[in-house]
Amino acid sequence: MISWTLTYSLVDPPNDSRLLRCKCLGMNGFGDDLVAPGIETRPVDTAAVFKLQQSGNGEEGLPPAHTKDGSLDRYGKPAVRGRTGGWKSGLVLLVSQGLVTLAFYVLEASMVLFTKSVMRQTNAEAESTFSLWMGTVYLCSLVGGFLSDYLGRFLTSIYAQAFLTVGFGLLLASAHALLKPHGCGVIGKLCDPHAPLEVSMFYISIYVIALGNGTCESVLATFAADQFDEGDPVEKQSKTSYVWYFVIASNIGRLISVALLVYIETESMGNWLPIFWISTGCVITALVFLLSLTRRYRHFKPFGSPISRIVQVIVASLRNRLRLLPIWLCTIWSSVVFMQMPSLFTEQGAAMDRTILHFRIPPVGMIAFDIISTSTLIVFYDKLIVPLHIKLMKTQSKTLVELQRIGTGFVIAVVTMLSAGLVEQQRLKFSDGSSTKEMSSLHILWQIPQYILMGASKAMVYVAEKEFFATQTPDGLKSLEMILSFCSSALGGYMCHIILWVVTKITSSNGKSGWVPPNLNDGHIDHFFFLLATLTMLNLGLFVMFAYRYISISV
Repeated sequence: MISWTLTYSLVDPPNDSRLLRCKCLGMNGFGDDLVAPGIETRPVDTAAVFKLQQSGNGEEGLPPAHTKDGSLDRYGKPAVRGRTGGWKSGLVLLVSQGLVTLAFYVLEASMVLFTKSVMRQTNAEAESTFSLWMGTVYLCSLVGGFLSDYLGRFLTSIYAQAFLTVGFGLLLASAHALLKPHGCGVIGKLCDPHAPLEVSMFYISIYVIALGNGTCESVLATFAADQFDEGDPVEKQSKTSYVWYFVIASNIGRLISVALLVYIETESMGNWLPIFWISTGCVITALVFLLSLTRRYRHFKPFGSPISRIVQVIVASLRNRLRLLPIWLCTIWSSVVFMQMPSLFTEQGAAMDRTILHFRIPPVGMIAFDIISTSTLIVFYDKLIVPLHIKLMKTQSKTLVELQRIGTGFVIAVVTMLSAGLVEQQRLKFSDGSSTKEMSSLHILWQIPQYILMGASKAMVYVAEKEFFATQTPDGLKSLEMILSFCSSALGGYMCHIILWVVTKITSSNGKSGWVPPNLNDGHIDHFFFLLATLTMLNLGLFVMFAYRYISISV
């Protein structure tokens, strides 16, 4: 076996360039001086400048270059940079993420309509089902993060996508049983009542999907980022770019599901089965992509028992008195507001005029404006928000600290709820007054402002919230960052369910229809939106008080 020593001598050849000479050693340690193959030489004044053309792959006698961040290959040995990870692995995981997002978001965006038209639930029941389910999705994200500490991120990702595949398979089977008679499930045409076993299968399927998606969401992105070496400047820069591509892949998946698949689902003669077949096919394909480069992935050793890490985090949090607690409690409310978009916003849109020429806009299709708004604000934040901040505040500071951005997001959330309430008042004004049809002549495009505002609020709150927890969590409590983020979203879903239950109980007493009745024309969801706006303003006031008193950790 031939190897190159690190010692070399420089000689002056006739062309006045300095040439690198290495000693080629055999097994006995002796050899001759010669010019090393794969090394470029160029004229220099004081030193030899050279380039190892094949320095990362271990070929032609050159030693392999290992990663510097401690990552391992599938055999538990130090990962070789040219043979593992990098963009090849990253792009495969990117496709897998996009397919998972597409499949899941179709279900998330259409859950309320499906439970109303197929499961025969009222508006309030459909939103409660959705809120509880989404709260569980985020709770499972927390579980996934802990499982990865024990199983490793790759195995956890495999199990998560396997659960997703099983869940969508069960959902597909339950849809065959629930969609009776043929053609039912469209807006205004309910399906027949269902047997308890059929209903149970539906709930089992969506909660298996919640477990799979929640776990995958918290692990796959981190595993994908592991494919880039933090110790290598080039790969570190690639990792930064890759994070943006990962977000873009998720948004592309959401846009496709909203713009195309949801339309098939809601408008194709009540036939939900094609969309569930497509979703099931997407998660299967995503799992195949995930497994396709098993030999190439980079891994990190699991941290050990997740239970012990939970205990350590809790104990350390108590010792530090959890200074973030007041701020974190205020961020829970943002999830309550954001839950209204795929629930009550969708129900509101379903009761409006959705016709443009010969095309009928699916109610969930309006979510595309939220996605575009969120993505645009994140990408162009420095060019749009920062100059506006400087102009309005008359300051030379070119950055908004995280707490300022969260507060701005809360203000936008208030305006969002007010906008939704005003649109609902106009929808009721132009309703047909029928006790059987839940329709109004007000066009669905009047919802565009509230969706754009919702997207802007999410962009300000979610991004700043993650940055705030990341920078303000002590070094020994970095796991607390993930716990706070996922718990905030999970508790927001459960809180939304509780608020709606209380409001329904109070407003539907003494035989009244209530604010969120089975027929929206008989109720007042505008009052519910105004209530949320008022509570958001109170939450904003508490947040400002806590933020003003907060002492930032220097980073």
